[in-house]
Amino acid sequence: MIWKAALALSWLIIFSPRLLYSQENNFQIVRLKYNGGSDWYNDPSAEVNLLKYIGLHTGIKVNPEYKYADVSSDEIFSYPFLFLTGHGNINFSDGDVDRLRKYAENGGFLYIDDDYGLDKAVRRELKRIFPDKPLVELPFNYPLYHILYDFPAGPPKTHEHDGKLPRGFGIFNGNRLVVYYTYESNPSDGWADPDVHHDSEEKRIEALKFGVNIVLFAFTR
Repeated sequence: MIWKAALALSWLIIFSPRLLYSQENNFQIVRLKYNGGSDWYNDPSAEVNLLKYIGLHTGIKVNPEYKYADVSSDEIFSYPFLFLTGHGNINFSDGDVDRLRKYAENGGFLYIDDDYGLDKAVRRELKRIFPDKPLVELPFNYPLYHILYDFPAGPPKTHEHDGKLPRGFGIFNGNRLVVYYTYESNPSDGWADPDVHHDSEEKRIEALKFGVNIVLFAFTR
């Protein structure tokens, strides 16, 4: 495991100018604020805890503070990693759609975690952003699931909602994964403070390790 962490970090340093910028300024995960009635702001401790875990287990310099950016602002272009979650509806304006497409085409990465009830809106809005790029399910041997920690069955099942299997989907710009979407998995609930969802320590560590994989993969490709 140590050699995988060292290799992942070396890839970050050598091949990713976007992360070099983040490392110089301390890497931060930025929550995406959007319209539509969903609670985009829920569990603000999630990213903070994941960033602390990343700092402890990868050597990446992090800024473990809660930060959000409005999808309607060009501020999103200042951050290489955006995180979107919630329980209900998403409603992007035409300007938001254009802005997110440009964000992805210019090197940005968007991670979406369905916190339950968001799936219909996610698929509809992603189709607007990327009308010519399908949302495809990633196979279990996809490198994201093995870059540091091994997840041989894909995304972990952090929270039970409908008894369905956890699934991970992606959108590619050329060969680069620009959007990763977890459904029926909900690892970000496992990142939150222990007293929020009362997950077991085993589930929380599993979810945090999966979050590390997502971040590392986003910047090694």
